[in-house]
Amino acid sequence: MEQRVLGRTGRAVSVVGLGTWQLGADWGEVGEEQALAVLSAAAEAGVTFFDTADVYGDGRSEQIIGRFLREHPDVFVATKMGRRAPLDPAEYTLDNFRAWTDRSRANLGVDTLDLVQLHCPPTPVYSRDAVYDALDALVADKRIAAYGVSVETCDEALTAIARPGTASVQIILNPFRLKPLERVLPAAAEAGVGIIARVPLASGLLSGRYTKETVFAADDHRTFNRHGEAFDQGETFSGVDYATGVEAAAEFSELAPAGATPAQTALRWIIQQPGVTSVIPGARSPEQARANAAAAGLEPLPPSTLEAVRELYDRRIRAQVHDRW
Repeated sequence: MEQRVLGRTGRAVSVVGLGTWQLGADWGEVGEEQALAVLSAAAEAGVTFFDTADVYGDGRSEQIIGRFLREHPDVFVATKMGRRAPLDPAEYTLDNFRAWTDRSRANLGVDTLDLVQLHCPPTPVYSRDAVYDALDALVADKRIAAYGVSVETCDEALTAIARPGTASVQIILNPFRLKPLERVLPAAAEAGVGIIARVPLASGLLSGRYTKETVFAADDHRTFNRHGEAFDQGETFSGVDYATGVEAAAEFSELAPAGATPAQTALRWIIQQPGVTSVIPGARSPEQARANAAAAGLEPLPPSTLEAVRELYDRRIRAQVHDRW
Protein backbone atom coordinates (compact mmCIF):
# COMPACT_ATOMS: atom_id res chain seq x y z
CA MET A 1 0.00 0.00 0.00
CA GLU A 2 1.15 3.54 -0.68
CA GLN A 3 2.87 5.17 2.30
CA ARG A 4 2.96 8.91 2.98
CA VAL A 5 4.96 10.85 5.56
CA LEU A 6 2.72 11.98 8.41
CA GLY A 7 3.69 15.62 8.62
CA ARG A 8 6.28 16.60 11.19
CA THR A 9 6.42 13.10 12.69
CA GLY A 10 8.76 12.19 9.83
CA ARG A 11 7.21 8.71 9.83
CA ALA A 12 5.58 7.07 6.82
CA VAL A 13 2.09 5.61 7.28
CA SER A 14 -0.36 3.83 5.00
CA VAL A 15 -2.79 6.00 3.03
CA VAL A 16 -5.62 3.89 4.43
CA GLY A 17 -5.36 3.50 8.18
CA LEU A 18 -7.74 1.99 10.70
CA GLY A 19 -9.92 3.94 13.10
CA THR A 20 -10.56 1.92 16.26
CA TRP A 21 -13.35 3.73 18.09
CA GLN A 22 -15.62 0.75 17.47
CA LEU A 23 -13.10 -1.66 19.02
CA GLY A 24 -13.73 0.00 22.36
CA ALA A 25 -17.29 -1.40 22.10
CA ASP A 26 -18.77 2.10 22.06
CA TRP A 27 -20.83 1.23 18.96
CA GLY A 28 -22.16 -2.05 20.34
CA GLU A 29 -20.36 -5.12 21.62
CA VAL A 30 -17.14 -6.18 19.90
CA GLY A 31 -15.35 -9.16 21.45
CA GLU A 32 -11.59 -9.01 22.02
CA GLU A 33 -10.82 -11.84 19.62
CA GLN A 34 -13.00 -10.20 16.97
CA ALA A 35 -11.15 -6.93 17.54
CA LEU A 36 -7.77 -8.63 17.18
CA ALA A 37 -8.96 -10.29 13.99
CA VAL A 38 -9.84 -6.86 12.58
CA LEU A 39 -6.38 -5.51 13.47
CA SER A 40 -4.70 -8.55 11.90
CA ALA A 41 -6.74 -8.31 8.70
CA ALA A 42 -5.93 -4.62 8.34
CA ALA A 43 -2.21 -5.19 8.87
CA GLU A 44 -2.16 -8.09 6.41
CA ALA A 45 -3.80 -5.78 3.84
CA GLY A 46 -1.00 -3.24 4.21
CA VAL A 47 -2.37 -0.93 6.92
CA THR A 48 0.43 0.44 9.09
CA PHE A 49 -1.49 3.19 10.90
CA PHE A 50 -3.97 2.68 13.74
CA ASP A 51 -5.85 5.57 15.35
CA THR A 52 -7.28 5.21 18.85
CA ALA A 53 -8.02 7.27 21.99
CA ASP A 54 -7.87 6.85 25.73
CA VAL A 55 -11.67 7.14 25.97
CA TYR A 56 -12.51 4.44 23.43
CA GLY A 57 -13.98 1.87 25.79
CA ASP A 58 -12.24 3.78 28.60
CA GLY A 59 -8.91 2.40 27.42
CA ARG A 60 -10.12 -0.93 26.02
CA SER A 61 -9.24 -0.01 22.43
CA GLU A 62 -5.71 0.98 23.48
CA GLN A 63 -5.29 -2.22 25.48
CA ILE A 64 -6.34 -4.42 22.57
CA ILE A 65 -3.99 -2.58 20.23
CA GLY A 66 -1.25 -2.98 22.85
CA ARG A 67 -1.76 -6.72 22.80
CA PHE A 68 -1.49 -6.66 18.99
CA LEU A 69 1.65 -4.49 19.13
CA ARG A 70 3.55 -7.13 21.06
CA GLU A 71 3.75 -9.15 17.83
CA HIS A 72 3.57 -6.21 15.37
CA PRO A 73 5.80 -3.49 16.85
CA ASP A 74 6.22 -1.61 13.57
CA VAL A 75 2.61 -0.39 13.38
CA PHE A 76 2.31 3.38 13.97
CA VAL A 77 -0.29 4.12 16.65
CA ALA A 78 -1.84 7.54 17.14
CA THR A 79 -3.85 8.01 20.30
CA LYS A 80 -5.71 10.96 21.81
CA MET A 81 -6.14 12.53 25.22
CA GLY A 82 -8.26 15.12 26.97
CA ARG A 83 -11.80 13.76 27.10
CA ARG A 84 -11.54 11.70 30.27
CA ALA A 85 -11.72 14.95 32.24
CA PRO A 86 -14.29 17.75 32.14
CA LEU A 87 -14.03 19.74 28.91
CA ASP A 88 -12.61 22.76 30.71
CA PRO A 89 -9.55 24.61 29.37
CA ALA A 90 -8.16 24.62 32.92
CA GLU A 91 -7.76 20.82 32.73
CA TYR A 92 -5.18 21.02 29.92
CA THR A 93 -2.08 21.17 32.13
CA LEU A 94 1.30 19.47 32.05
CA ASP A 95 0.47 17.43 35.16
CA ASN A 96 -2.70 16.10 33.55
CA PHE A 97 -0.93 15.49 30.24
CA ARG A 98 1.67 13.40 32.05
CA ALA A 99 -1.00 11.39 33.86
CA TRP A 100 -3.06 10.84 30.72
CA THR A 101 -0.10 9.82 28.58
CA ASP A 102 1.26 7.55 31.30
CA ARG A 103 -2.06 5.71 31.26
CA SER A 104 -1.98 5.39 27.47
CA ARG A 105 1.64 4.19 27.56
CA ALA A 106 0.61 1.49 30.03
CA ASN A 107 -2.44 0.52 27.96
CA LEU A 108 -0.39 0.26 24.77
CA GLY A 109 2.65 -1.28 26.45
CA VAL A 110 5.12 1.26 25.05
CA ASP A 111 7.64 3.66 26.56
CA THR A 112 7.09 6.39 23.98
CA LEU A 113 3.77 7.08 22.24
CA ASP A 114 4.15 7.59 18.48
CA LEU A 115 1.65 10.44 18.33
CA VAL A 116 -0.71 11.99 20.88
CA GLN A 117 -3.53 14.22 19.69
CA LEU A 118 -5.57 16.65 21.75
CA HIS A 119 -9.02 15.11 21.47
CA CYS A 120 -11.34 17.86 20.24
CA PRO A 121 -10.77 20.08 23.29
CA PRO A 122 -12.60 23.35 23.96
CA THR A 123 -11.76 25.89 21.28
CA PRO A 124 -9.66 28.20 23.52
CA VAL A 125 -7.19 25.34 24.15
CA TYR A 126 -5.86 25.52 20.60
CA SER A 127 -4.65 29.10 21.17
CA ARG A 128 -2.90 28.72 24.54
CA ASP A 129 0.89 28.95 24.64
CA ALA A 130 0.99 26.96 27.89
CA VAL A 131 -0.72 24.01 26.19
CA TYR A 132 1.94 23.79 23.48
CA ASP A 133 4.71 24.31 26.05
CA ALA A 134 3.32 21.32 27.95
CA LEU A 135 3.16 19.22 24.81
CA ASP A 136 6.74 20.16 23.99
CA ALA A 137 7.70 19.03 27.49
CA LEU A 138 6.16 15.61 26.85
CA VAL A 139 8.32 15.30 23.74
CA ALA A 140 11.41 16.36 25.71
CA ASP A 141 10.52 13.76 28.36
CA LYS A 142 10.23 11.13 25.60
CA ARG A 143 6.75 10.24 26.80
CA ILE A 144 5.62 11.04 23.26
CA ALA A 145 7.45 11.28 19.94
CA ALA A 146 5.12 13.87 18.43
CA TYR A 147 1.82 15.64 19.00
CA GLY A 148 -1.11 16.77 16.95
CA VAL A 149 -4.71 17.82 17.33
CA SER A 150 -8.10 16.43 16.50
CA VAL A 151 -10.53 19.22 15.65
CA GLU A 152 -14.18 19.90 14.99
CA THR A 153 -13.80 23.09 12.95
CA CYS A 154 -11.61 24.42 10.19
CA ASP A 155 -10.75 27.47 12.28
CA GLU A 156 -9.43 25.24 15.06
CA ALA A 157 -7.33 23.37 12.51
CA LEU A 158 -5.82 26.57 11.14
CA THR A 159 -4.97 27.78 14.65
CA ALA A 160 -3.10 24.54 15.40
CA ILE A 161 -1.34 24.40 12.03
CA ALA A 162 0.25 27.77 12.80
CA ARG A 163 2.09 26.26 15.79
CA PRO A 164 5.59 24.98 14.90
CA GLY A 165 5.32 21.81 16.98
CA THR A 166 2.02 20.56 15.55
CA ALA A 167 2.78 17.39 13.59
CA SER A 168 -0.72 16.53 12.40
CA VAL A 169 -4.34 17.57 12.29
CA GLN A 170 -7.21 15.11 12.36
CA ILE A 171 -10.36 16.49 10.79
CA ILE A 172 -13.64 15.27 9.34
CA LEU A 173 -13.27 15.03 5.57
CA ASN A 174 -15.49 13.11 3.18
CA PRO A 175 -17.69 13.80 0.12
CA PHE A 176 -20.30 15.26 2.50
CA ARG A 177 -17.77 17.55 4.27
CA LEU A 178 -15.75 19.57 1.75
CA LYS A 179 -14.89 22.74 3.67
CA PRO A 180 -11.40 21.55 4.73
CA LEU A 181 -10.39 21.55 1.07
CA GLU A 182 -10.62 25.34 0.92
CA ARG A 183 -8.04 26.44 3.49
CA VAL A 184 -7.06 23.66 5.88
CA LEU A 185 -5.45 21.22 3.45
CA PRO A 186 -3.46 23.92 1.61
CA ALA A 187 -2.27 25.44 4.90
CA ALA A 188 -1.24 22.04 6.26
CA ALA A 189 0.66 21.19 3.09
CA GLU A 190 2.53 24.49 3.19
CA ALA A 191 3.44 24.03 6.85
CA GLY A 192 4.41 20.36 6.54
CA VAL A 193 1.58 19.21 8.80
CA GLY A 194 -0.04 15.83 8.21
CA ILE A 195 -3.78 15.47 7.63
CA ILE A 196 -5.66 12.50 9.07
CA ALA A 197 -9.16 12.27 7.59
CA ARG A 198 -11.74 10.88 9.98
CA VAL A 199 -15.47 10.03 9.65
CA PRO A 200 -14.69 9.20 6.00
CA LEU A 201 -17.99 7.46 5.36
CA ALA A 202 -20.16 9.97 7.23
CA SER A 203 -20.93 7.38 9.94
CA GLY A 204 -21.72 4.79 7.27
CA LEU A 205 -24.02 6.91 5.11
CA LEU A 206 -21.59 6.83 2.20
CA SER A 207 -21.62 3.03 2.18
CA GLY A 208 -25.08 3.31 0.62
CA ARG A 209 -26.37 0.52 2.88
CA TYR A 210 -28.85 2.52 4.92
CA THR A 211 -32.41 3.58 4.23
CA LYS A 212 -34.75 5.97 5.99
CA GLU A 213 -36.21 2.94 7.77
CA THR A 214 -32.88 1.72 9.18
CA VAL A 215 -32.89 1.51 12.99
CA PHE A 216 -29.58 1.66 14.87
CA ALA A 217 -29.03 0.12 18.29
CA ALA A 218 -29.73 2.24 21.35
CA ASP A 219 -26.01 2.19 22.31
CA ASP A 220 -24.94 3.36 18.83
CA HIS A 221 -24.08 7.07 18.57
CA ARG A 222 -26.10 7.14 15.34
CA THR A 223 -29.11 6.80 17.65
CA PHE A 224 -28.14 8.73 20.78
CA ASN A 225 -26.16 11.57 19.19
CA ARG A 226 -28.11 12.17 16.00
CA HIS A 227 -28.84 15.75 17.06
CA GLY A 228 -25.73 16.36 19.14
CA GLU A 229 -27.18 15.16 22.42
CA ALA A 230 -23.93 13.55 23.65
CA PHE A 231 -21.12 15.30 21.74
CA ASP A 232 -20.60 17.47 18.69
CA GLN A 233 -23.34 16.78 16.17
CA GLY A 234 -20.82 16.96 13.33
CA GLU A 235 -19.36 13.61 14.44
CA THR A 236 -22.58 11.76 13.59
CA PHE A 237 -23.47 11.54 9.88
CA SER A 238 -21.05 14.50 9.46
CA GLY A 239 -23.82 16.69 10.86
CA VAL A 240 -26.12 16.00 7.91
CA ASP A 241 -29.82 15.40 8.54
CA TYR A 242 -30.28 11.64 8.28
CA ALA A 243 -33.06 11.66 5.70
CA THR A 244 -31.16 14.09 3.50
CA GLY A 245 -28.01 12.03 3.94
CA VAL A 246 -29.70 8.81 2.83
CA GLU A 247 -31.01 10.46 -0.32
CA ALA A 248 -27.65 12.05 -1.13
CA ALA A 249 -25.84 8.77 -0.43
CA ALA A 250 -28.04 6.99 -2.96
CA GLU A 251 -26.91 9.52 -5.56
CA PHE A 252 -23.29 9.13 -4.50
CA SER A 253 -23.52 5.35 -4.89
CA GLU A 254 -24.22 5.84 -8.58
CA LEU A 255 -20.77 7.43 -8.94
CA ALA A 256 -18.92 4.28 -7.90
CA PRO A 257 -16.76 2.89 -10.72
CA ALA A 258 -17.14 -0.69 -11.89
CA GLY A 259 -15.73 -3.12 -9.35
CA ALA A 260 -15.76 -0.64 -6.45
CA THR A 261 -18.26 -0.22 -3.65
CA PRO A 262 -19.62 3.20 -2.67
CA ALA A 263 -17.55 3.03 0.53
CA GLN A 264 -14.37 2.33 -1.41
CA THR A 265 -15.23 5.18 -3.77
CA ALA A 266 -15.55 7.59 -0.85
CA LEU A 267 -12.19 6.44 0.54
CA ARG A 268 -10.54 6.75 -2.88
CA TRP A 269 -11.95 10.28 -3.20
CA ILE A 270 -10.35 11.25 0.12
CA ILE A 271 -6.99 9.63 -0.65
CA GLN A 272 -6.56 11.71 -3.78
CA GLN A 273 -7.28 15.08 -2.16
CA PRO A 274 -3.99 17.05 -2.13
CA GLY A 275 -2.59 17.26 1.38
CA VAL A 276 -4.26 14.16 2.85
CA THR A 277 -1.84 11.78 4.55
CA SER A 278 -4.13 8.99 5.68
CA VAL A 279 -7.84 8.20 5.95
CA ILE A 280 -9.01 6.18 8.95
CA PRO A 281 -12.23 4.23 8.36
CA GLY A 282 -13.38 1.94 11.11
CA ALA A 283 -14.12 -1.75 10.69
CA ARG A 284 -16.06 -4.25 12.75
CA SER A 285 -15.03 -7.34 10.79
CA PRO A 286 -11.91 -8.60 8.99
CA GLU A 287 -13.82 -8.49 5.70
CA GLN A 288 -14.64 -4.83 6.19
CA ALA A 289 -11.03 -4.02 7.10
CA ARG A 290 -9.78 -5.72 3.93
CA ALA A 291 -12.38 -3.97 1.76
CA ASN A 292 -11.41 -0.58 3.18
CA ALA A 293 -7.72 -1.23 2.56
CA ALA A 294 -8.47 -2.24 -1.03
CA ALA A 295 -9.60 1.33 -1.75
CA ALA A 296 -5.94 2.32 -1.85
CA GLY A 297 -5.47 0.14 -4.92
CA LEU A 298 -8.26 1.67 -6.98
CA GLU A 299 -7.48 3.85 -9.96
CA PRO A 300 -7.81 7.58 -9.19
CA LEU A 301 -11.31 8.87 -9.76
CA PRO A 302 -11.60 10.84 -13.01
CA PRO A 303 -12.29 14.60 -13.11
CA SER A 304 -15.91 13.94 -14.09
CA THR A 305 -16.49 12.04 -10.84
CA LEU A 306 -14.77 14.71 -8.77
CA GLU A 307 -17.01 17.32 -10.38
CA ALA A 308 -20.09 15.20 -9.70
CA VAL A 309 -19.14 14.92 -6.01
CA ARG A 310 -18.82 18.69 -5.79
CA GLU A 311 -22.17 19.22 -7.53
CA LEU A 312 -23.90 16.77 -5.21
CA TYR A 313 -22.42 18.48 -2.17
CA ASP A 314 -23.39 21.94 -3.35
CA ARG A 315 -26.92 20.86 -4.17
CA ARG A 316 -27.81 18.59 -1.24
CA ILE A 317 -25.34 19.07 1.63
CA ARG A 318 -23.62 22.46 1.68
CA ALA A 319 -26.48 24.43 3.24
CA GLN A 320 -26.58 22.08 6.26
CA VAL A 321 -22.90 21.83 7.18
CA HIS A 322 -20.60 24.23 5.37
CA ASP A 323 -20.92 27.23 7.66
CA ARG A 324 -21.05 25.23 10.89
CA TRP A 325 -17.69 23.45 10.94
